[in-house]
Amino acid sequence: MTGHPAGVRKARLCKFEAMKANCLYGVIGTLCLVLLPLKTVSAEERAAETGPAPRFAVKTNALYWAAASFNAGFEAGLAPKITLDVSAAYNPWVLSENRKFKFWLAQAEGRYWFGRRFRGHFVGVHALYADFNVGGIRFLGLGGRRYEGDLYGAGVSYGYRWAIGKRWGVEATAGLGYLRSDYDRYEQKRCGASLGSGHRNYFGPTRIGVSFSFTFD
Repeated sequence: MTGHPAGVRKARLCKFEAMKANCLYGVIGTLCLVLLPLKTVSAEERAAETGPAPRFAVKTNALYWAAASFNAGFEAGLAPKITLDVSAAYNPWVLSENRKFKFWLAQAEGRYWFGRRFRGHFVGVHALYADFNVGGIRFLGLGGRRYEGDLYGAGVSYGYRWAIGKRWGVEATAGLGYLRSDYDRYEQKRCGASLGSGHRNYFGPTRIGVSFSFTFD
């Protein structure tokens, strides 16, 4: 007849109960480590929602940087739910074989926020002006030609800003509207002959952005 003495069985049972308790404490500790930061973020967000709304924001558009275009923006609060956003972008690049992708752009937009300014949903009305000198960029349909001129227009937009802590945020926006372009056309080569002038009217997307912003008073 085989078996374990009662004392051994009792010791093993106590050891098993201790292992279960340690495991339970580990789970509780892990949950505390995970949930405590979430609780802290939630408290910061509640403080940001109940405190005074920021007055100003500076920002930059990541999509412009993806096109190697320098850019910056500034936004100011005019009323509890109204802000004025002003932004500019610049691209100076001249590539080989006189290929060019040069422009500067300025844009202003009045915004109405459905909640507190600089937080959540907003709609806007914008106007823009740009001066350009582009040519030889085949994937843009500009192979063999260079266009120099300006464009201007206006549109409406919708966007949303996600708060990251008290000051930082990510803003996504897109807009539709009308643009008119007046241009002179040239051969792509350096000092290329003039090929006349023209204009174009355009209806469609007029604004798109994914911007990182910082608010302050």
